[in-house]
Amino acid sequence: MPIRVVRLGSPRGEGEGARLGTVRRPPRGVKKTDYARLDYYDAWLPELAPSEKLRKLAMKGDAIEPSAWKRFARAYRAEMNAPERRHLLDALVLLSRHSTFAVGCYCEDVSRCHRSILAELLAERGATVVADDDSRERRAS
Repeated sequence: MPIRVVRLGSPRGEGEGARLGTVRRPPRGVKKTDYARLDYYDAWLPELAPSEKLRKLAMKGDAIEPSAWKRFARAYRAEMNAPERRHLLDALVLLSRHSTFAVGCYCEDVSRCHRSILAELLAERGATVVADDDSRERRAS
C-alpha cells in the first residue's frame, strides 16, 4: 500500500489512513485533543523532522535558493542516516506493506519541504509513495 505524503492540516484524502506528523513541533494554538480531528496528525514522530538547526535554515524564507536547498537536503539526508532514524524509516516501509497511512509536515510548498526528501528516502527503501503535490506513485528503481 502506498505511503501518502501530505500537508498536515489539509483535508484527509479518501482511504488515507492514520497520519504521522514528522514535524519538530506540534501545531500552535491547537489543543492536543484536536490534532487528529483537525487533520494534523494521529501520532507524532519528531524523530523524522529536521533538527532544530536545519529547521531554522529552512525557515529563513519561503524561496530558498537552489544551492541552499541542496545543502539542506544533503544535511537532512545525513541526519536521517543515523541508525535510530534508519530503523524508523525501515519500519515505516515494512508497515506500508500491510497498512495505509500518511506522513506529513506543515509547509505549504512541498518542493521546499523535508517531506519531499522523506518521500524519496522511503521510496529508496522500497516503499510505494504518493506525494500530495501529485498523484504519481514513486517506487524505488
